[in-house]
Amino acid sequence: MLQLRHLSKSYTNGRPVLADLSWHFKAGEFVAIMGDSGVGKSTLLNLIAGLDTPDAGPQAEAAPILVDGIAMSGLDDAAATRLRRERMGFIFQAFHVLPHLTLLQNVALPLLLNGLPQQRASAMLAAVGLGGRDNDFPHQLSGGEMQRVAIARALVHQPALVLADEPTGNLDPDTAHSILTLLRAEIKSTGACAIMVTHSQAAAEMADKVLILTKSGIQETTLVN
Repeated sequence: MLQLRHLSKSYTNGRPVLADLSWHFKAGEFVAIMGDSGVGKSTLLNLIAGLDTPDAGPQAEAAPILVDGIAMSGLDDAAATRLRRERMGFIFQAFHVLPHLTLLQNVALPLLLNGLPQQRASAMLAAVGLGGRDNDFPHQLSGGEMQRVAIARALVHQPALVLADEPTGNLDPDTAHSILTLLRAEIKSTGACAIMVTHSQAAAEMADKVLILTKSGIQETTLVN
């Protein structure tokens, strides 16, 4: 579903943040990525989404990121935007919930942009514990509730690839567990791939596979209780 091929990224001052990463993420797989702060986990998600560009150069792979066989580097801005809109779902640390839209309108936005029926939006709000609040606005919510809206919006159009940056960071343990159970169920039912960056071992334990990102690369690990 997603291939990283000798992916590298440096900061503008030339300091490397990611170096020569290669990995194959499969459809239907829920993968957690852990690692120290500043090691490049969020940068990796931005690169996969095409929101940032990998390093180029004589040693770089011509197509370091492939989504369903499509080289992200070969897409112009319009094509990359279309691929993100149709094939990806995003859960950001900062929520990015639109304040002037109701909760229902926020969740329905991916359906509207993709020309899909919007009935599923209300069901997704209910699935994340916000049933009956379709017409509320984001200013009426706590941080944890806004995170749940963001999660519902990311899943509503049944994307092939879900990218989640600390999706349970603002949730209490019980809500976090229920949200991750929903995320896992959605992935398994649709055959999507989900990549979740997290510092939480409890969250990582919900994944099929846990990868550790370090300055030396990426490798699979087994969590120890």
